[in-house]
Amino acid sequence: MPFVRISLPKKLSLETKNNISESIHQSLIEEFYIPKDDYFHVIEELENHQIKYPENYLGISHSEEIIYVQIIAGQGRTLEQKKKLYHQIATKISSSTEILINNVIIVLLENNGLENWSFGNGEIQEPKHLKK
Repeated sequence: MPFVRISLPKKLSLETKNNISESIHQSLIEEFYIPKDDYFHVIEELENHQIKYPENYLGISHSEEIIYVQIIAGQGRTLEQKKKLYHQIATKISSSTEILINNVIIVLLENNGLENWSFGNGEIQEPKHLKK
C-alpha cells in the first residue's frame, strides 16, 4: 500500500501522466518508506467539464491544468512526514512536467493498514513493512 488515484485533464500527454505517477511513487518511497514494488496507481483522465475547481482558494490560484492526487495509506505517519510528502510530490511533479506547483491538490486518507487491504487471492495480507 498505498493506493493512489490521480485525476487529471485528458489532454495531458502520456509522458506527463507517467511523470506525474512516477513523481508520486518516488515521493512515497522517499518520505513514507514504502517498498519500490508497492506501486498501485490509477490514472483517471477527465474532460475539462468534469473537473471543478475555484480559480483561487486560500490565496492559491488554480487553472485548467489542475490535478487531484488521492492517496489511501495505512495509518502511522507523522505530521512531519506528511508535510514532506506533499512538498516532495508537488515539487517533483512541477519540475518534471508543465504542471505548476499550485495546481497539485493532494488528499491523504488513512486507514488501518493491517485489515483494510487485500492485494489479491481474496485474502488479507500482512505486509512486513507495516508496524502492528
